[in-house]
Amino acid sequence: DNSCAAKGLLNEGNKDDERSSLLGHLQSFVKSQKVGQISISAGKFSSLYSPSGTTSSEAMSNLYRGVSRKDKPRSRHHGGLTQQKKQEIKEAFDLFDTDGSGTIDAKELNVAMRALGFEMTEEQINQMIADVDKDGSGSIDFDEFVHMMTAKIGERDTKEELMKAFRIIDNDKNGKISGDDIKRIAKELGESFTDREIQEMVDEADRDRMQPSSIFPQLFTHYYVSTIQLKSLLSILITGGLIRRRHFVEHFLGCCFHSGSSDLALSTFAASKIRNVSLQNLILRGLGNYGLYEDVLSVYKNCRALRCPSDDFTFPVVIKACTILGAFRKGEQIHGLVLKSGYGENVVVGTALVDFYAKSGFLGHARSLIDEIPQPDLVSLNALLAGYSLHGLDHEALEVFKRVFDLGLKPNSSTLATVIPVCSRSGRLDFGRSLHGYAVKSGSFTTDVLVPALISMYAGGHGLHLSSARMLFNDCYPRKNVAVWNSMISAYAQSQMPSEAIEVFQEMLHAELEPDVITFVSIIPSCDHVNESSSFGESLHGFVIKHGSELKIPVTTALLSMYAKLGDISKAELLFSSMPYKSLLSWNVMVSGYARSGQWYKSRAAFREMQLAGLSPDAASIVSVLSACSELMEAKSAQGFCIRKGIDSRINVSSALLGFYSECDHMAYCFNLFQRSEESRDIISWNTMISARVRRGEVEEAICLLQQMQKEGMRKDMVTLISILPICGNLYDGKAIHCYAVKSGADSDVSLVNALITMYCKCEEGEEMETGRWLFEAMTKKSVVSWNSLVSGYINHNRINEVWILLDRMIAENQWPNSVTLLNLLPLCCSLWQIKSIHAYAVRRGILPSQEIPLLPSLISAYSRFESIESCTSLFNSRRCTDVSSWNAIISAHIQTQNPEKALELFHHGLVEMGLQPDHITLLSLISAAYQLNSSKNLIDSITAYVLIKKGFGRDTSINNALIDSYAKTGNISTARMVFDSFQQKNAGSWNVMINGYGLHGDGESAVELFLKMKSSGFRPDHTTFSTTLSACSHARLVRQGLMVFESMAETGLQPRIEQYGCMVDLLGRTGHLMEASEIVRNVGDHPRIIDLLESLLGACRVYGDVEVAERVHHTMMMSSGRERASSGSYVALSNLYAGVGRWEDAGGARSNLDSQKLKKSAGFSVVL
Repeated sequence: DNSCAAKGLLNEGNKDDERSSLLGHLQSFVKSQKVGQISISAGKFSSLYSPSGTTSSEAMSNLYRGVSRKDKPRSRHHGGLTQQKKQEIKEAFDLFDTDGSGTIDAKELNVAMRALGFEMTEEQINQMIADVDKDGSGSIDFDEFVHMMTAKIGERDTKEELMKAFRIIDNDKNGKISGDDIKRIAKELGESFTDREIQEMVDEADRDRMQPSSIFPQLFTHYYVSTIQLKSLLSILITGGLIRRRHFVEHFLGCCFHSGSSDLALSTFAASKIRNVSLQNLILRGLGNYGLYEDVLSVYKNCRALRCPSDDFTFPVVIKACTILGAFRKGEQIHGLVLKSGYGENVVVGTALVDFYAKSGFLGHARSLIDEIPQPDLVSLNALLAGYSLHGLDHEALEVFKRVFDLGLKPNSSTLATVIPVCSRSGRLDFGRSLHGYAVKSGSFTTDVLVPALISMYAGGHGLHLSSARMLFNDCYPRKNVAVWNSMISAYAQSQMPSEAIEVFQEMLHAELEPDVITFVSIIPSCDHVNESSSFGESLHGFVIKHGSELKIPVTTALLSMYAKLGDISKAELLFSSMPYKSLLSWNVMVSGYARSGQWYKSRAAFREMQLAGLSPDAASIVSVLSACSELMEAKSAQGFCIRKGIDSRINVSSALLGFYSECDHMAYCFNLFQRSEESRDIISWNTMISARVRRGEVEEAICLLQQMQKEGMRKDMVTLISILPICGNLYDGKAIHCYAVKSGADSDVSLVNALITMYCKCEEGEEMETGRWLFEAMTKKSVVSWNSLVSGYINHNRINEVWILLDRMIAENQWPNSVTLLNLLPLCCSLWQIKSIHAYAVRRGILPSQEIPLLPSLISAYSRFESIESCTSLFNSRRCTDVSSWNAIISAHIQTQNPEKALELFHHGLVEMGLQPDHITLLSLISAAYQLNSSKNLIDSITAYVLIKKGFGRDTSINNALIDSYAKTGNISTARMVFDSFQQKNAGSWNVMINGYGLHGDGESAVELFLKMKSSGFRPDHTTFSTTLSACSHARLVRQGLMVFESMAETGLQPRIEQYGCMVDLLGRTGHLMEASEIVRNVGDHPRIIDLLESLLGACRVYGDVEVAERVHHTMMMSSGRERASSGSYVALSNLYAGVGRWEDAGGARSNLDSQKLKKSAGFSVVL
């Protein structure tokens, strides 16, 4: 059966190996001619593949024809020959160099060619000598002979294989190819030809001057476009032995990459076993074009192992792969190979290295390489410029831009597109406009490159010139490309205008433009900010799948980030698990997503799994996992990892470490790190340090940092202004910052205006509160933070009615309250019904159940205020709480409702059995529960051991103070003092708690002694210290010591408050010093709470029977602003005093005055137990 003849060739083994090995030639012939019924002789078939349709002898003589003298061999390099071939040619040369002159003349060459199997005419011999005779001697030396014979051997091999192919096609062995032969082979190859097509093939094949030398490249390019066809052809190449022929492999690889079959290209390259520079460069370039940079490095490593050399085409591709993958160590090794291979001064290779170091963040290395290039061109300078721009080193970027002009180079569109973002970041919009004009005038203005950059520039600066960006976008003609649409979408997204970004995206779809990866990456983040963002994000995800981009790693990573930011971590996990290839960025998204949702353990676990997957964490990974670190040792481990990886000097890493240490209040580590990173400090580092100082109340240190930052030429940004607002010593300083913001054009920044509103609303003066409200009303675009700032201001000024009015207006303007708003409202609730209303709203808006961790504990605490423990328990059980704050809230609720046993049970279940780490709030609740139980000292001792020894909270002063207070209140004052003395970390609160403990035990002398020791230890007593000490003196009737303590307030610069006055009146009243007590009262003046002091003094007068002082006190009470509250009580007390000393008439008069003024004595009541 002739239809199966071709297939049988592949299965006949060694018997027909000659025929099967060249079936590829047969395919070339059939496909290129597109015919069937023909009759072609062997000579004519051979001419199809011989250059210029010549015979092999003619091809030999014409081999060098047309080659200029300058292109002839110039060195004694005999590459491409095996040692055996070289030896054979040397023996032939020596054999026919009969006179031993070292050259072969025409006669000797003719004899040599015949010996090697080639018949040449005299004319051909003479022509061969003339073509290779460099010195015009009329003879051939050894090097010329080798060069000639190398090409001839290849020609002979080609002819032999072509003749084998002819014999395969000539199935009936009659010396001609029949139509049946062609039809049979065409059928085997999956092709079908008509008789007319066969005749056309015959006619074309009969043309004498036919030159099909490019049949194979055309065949691969135009016919084998599917992977199935390519695999069939690959099997033919392998079984036919053609896989070892460089010419065939090169064209086959080109066809694989043309059809997108990169895996097949890799398989072919591995099977070919050919490892030369040209084939290596072909496969590396193809893989690089498809973005398969990991395969690039893998193939290059394989080639290096087989000692395949590299050239100036190899290195740029490999270096680019290292750049894209962030393989810094590998890139350094390639740099070493470049220097070893002698390509260190090559401009193309040097430019690739500059780009590698610049994008890797090692800009010093990149600058050194530029300096080593003798004549850097525009491309190399653009690479350095892009590196500086990428890492925000705007000053250095502008210096390189200036150097471009100094070298007499003309900036192109890529140069301008790199510099324009620098103008945007540095606020040099005028310079950016100048570049815009220069591009237009110089002809460098291109829609593809410059328009997107210019749109981003105009849209920068917090969207102040977004209208100019939109105008440029609208003026693009005749047709906007995808890059322009992408830039406009990105501009709106970055300006926090998600609705506009989505609108432009929809316009793009209506314009029938296909979105690309950048389009999706730009539009997906807008889903985080629009109303009903979750449903819109899911719809966009569906569109991505329909578009076929769901497998694109950047798009999938953007979707991951979207779900993580929306708090839907379960969908993010599902999408992440379905990704066939997980990039480093996708792992980083999961690490940060877990941290953002409060799942710290999962965040750290993902960080470890990423490394087990073979990925090396980068700076972004460290920044993400730092937010999940809960202990100092974890952060120090992360810092050590950064040092080992050589990324500790990265700006974002050092800033993240600074942020962690400052948040944990480890200022020693923070300050040391800040000092070591002197060369890499950016505005974020300065802001972090200033914010840390402000948060600790270290005003002077914060101001010094601000001054130092300005001396080093670092300009204040929005975050700086927001950070220093809280340390303004007075309103004047805050207004100065406000004026600076107005002058610098930053007064329209929403975040800064929100901070200013907060500042004005915190002022006690009501008129400044109105200034804050005026700022709020003047805002053209209000964020939910703006509304929350004003709500907090109204609460601070006790304008509760206006809070609820503002809330109604907020909802009317479609600005829905968020979790922060609800947190502000919960303390204002005066009924259980209001709390339930807020709870219902949170559920209806999707705030609960979600990842809004702070709201759940606040709701539980709010329910506990009204002792609705059932609601607390129901809310807590409604979700699986894995955060310690929720457990703290439910434990505290049971303590507030006097159920300490249940609180301890919850502590054991939630924080011991579930493995949650308690914080200081948990332990404070635990101590409070132990105090309520008050069953035995052993319980408190056990808790003390757990807190201090097992959990290591010995340095937490709030925990220490609670333990001291608990021991003191349970009667263990000696243990309390022992615990107090053992703590190294004390604050003013520690001393106050211990002094108060002595007061509760009536040990006033120890309290005064501890007070004096506190002052001598360098601690500054506060109002609480004086109140507790004076109270202890009052209970112990220590008048002299009490007066000494009271008078020492002036030494510390404190003015006595009503609490200290009250303690002194109580002390003097108890000890009968009534006149001195009345003088104390007189010094208080007209205070809203003076009635409390007067009533206390009046009671002391009754005890000691001092009518004179009592009458004076009664008169003062009648004249005070709070007399309505105290009138009846003072008349009754005075009447009883008169009766006690026997002045019955005056007692009756006091009662008569009570009745005449229609005042009623408060009714008493008794309790029967």
